[in-house]
Amino acid sequence: MDQEDLDKLRAWFENYVAGFYGDDESVNAGLKLKEDHTARTCADMLYLADELGLADSERRIAETIALFHDVGRFEQFTRYRTYDDTKSVGHALLGVQILQREKVFDSLGCELRQLILKAIECHGVRLLPDDLAEPCLMFAKMIRDADKLDIYYTVTRGYSEFKDNPSGFSLALGLPDRPYCTPKVVEQVLNGGSIDYSEMETLNDLKLIQAGWVYDINFTATLKRIKERKFLDMLTALLPDTPKIRQVNQKLLAYVNERLSRNE
Repeated sequence: MDQEDLDKLRAWFENYVAGFYGDDESVNAGLKLKEDHTARTCADMLYLADELGLADSERRIAETIALFHDVGRFEQFTRYRTYDDTKSVGHALLGVQILQREKVFDSLGCELRQLILKAIECHGVRLLPDDLAEPCLMFAKMIRDADKLDIYYTVTRGYSEFKDNPSGFSLALGLPDRPYCTPKVVEQVLNGGSIDYSEMETLNDLKLIQAGWVYDINFTATLKRIKERKFLDMLTALLPDTPKIRQVNQKLLAYVNERLSRNE
């Protein structure tokens, strides 16, 4: 994949996204959120590519995956007025369908096209499939990490704004803001196992689960950036100050520090 290929793909993406904007300012605002998210995810993807020492051609593949990883979000939001996949449609698979329908990657060759589409599809799954082979596995891990980095950026800003001015907060958070965490969610995060999202009852449950995402981070470079940007500190500071939550906080921080000390 050369630079000309990437430039053409960027132009297609920009033109595609521009077509969703219209007279409804609330829709425009929602679209802009995902357009900005995409730009920041591309930057984080290139950071990971540099940290991993990827060649120029691999960096361009990584950037392409980041550029298109949420392409399904624009049609999703326009049609359903929500980014909640459970209330609309799976955005990752929708994105793959759009890219196939529009033949966006047809000039890249079959093998590369399938790699990019598979990585995009896998960014939206709960767990990566066991049979995912290299180099697709590496790119799938990269986009999942880069995506989480920007989600951390977005939610920490959003939660802080909500805390400072709940009545003036314009985005729907989806869960009631109650002053506790559900015990089952606390135990799941504390144990570092698979999280059952159906157990969530409060906004604090979501914050706690997002803090627990550090267990699902693939690369030390991602954890390094999470620590540098203090995302975990900001999230845990917004949680109830209870002995159990303090125990969770200590375990999460110890996990991150141990991974960083190994420098794997």
